Amino acid sequence: MRRPAAPKANTEALLREGTPVRRLHAAICGAALAGLAACAQAETIGDVDTAFKLIGPDHKIVVEAYDDPKVQGVTCYVSRAKTGGVSGALGLAEDKAEASIACRQVGPVSVTQPLPRREEVYSERLSVLFKRLRVVRMVDAKRNTLVYLTYSDLLIDGSPKNSITAVPIDRATPIPQK
Repeated sequence: MRRPAAPKANTEALLREGTPVRRLHAAICGAALAGLAACAQAETIGDVDTAFKLIGPDHKIVVEAYDDPKVQGVTCYVSRAKTGGVSGALGLAEDKAEASIACRQVGPVSVTQPLPRREEVYSERLSVLFKRLRVVRMVDAKRNTLVYLTYSDLLIDGSPKNSITAVPIDRATPIPQK
C-alpha cells in the first residue's frame, strides 16, 4: 500500500522578497559578511630566513601588514618569528612570543565609527591550542593619538614581551569615541 505524497512546500513563495524566511536569510548572510569585513586580514609583505631546515621550510621572520578595519588610512606592520621544519609545515609548531609593530598613516585618516577606549584589532593563533598574538588599539584622546600594542598570551599565562607604536592624528580630525 502506497502512502499519499506529502504536500510540497512552495519554496518559491517562501523565498520571495519580503517574506520572513527571505529576510532572515539576508540578515544571516549580511552579518556573516560584515563579520568578515570587520576582521583585519594579514597581507604578507615579505620574509627572511633565519635558520636552514633540511626537511620542511626554514625558520623565518615574517613581515605582515594589517589595515585597521575601523580607521581608514592607518596600516600596522608586524614582524614575528615563524617556526619552520616539519612541525612548522604541519602547523604543529609553537611560534615565539616575540613580535615588533610599527603603525603608520598611509593615507587620509577617517574613522568609520566611534572607537572604544581599548579594542582588539587583530588576533592570530601562534600554536595549535594555546598561544595567540594580539594587536590592541587604544585611544589617547588628550593627544588625539591612536596607540597600538602587540603582545602574545597563553590560555593560562601570557608573555610580558610586547611592542608599542603610536599614530598621531591631526587635531582637525578628532577621534570619535564611544
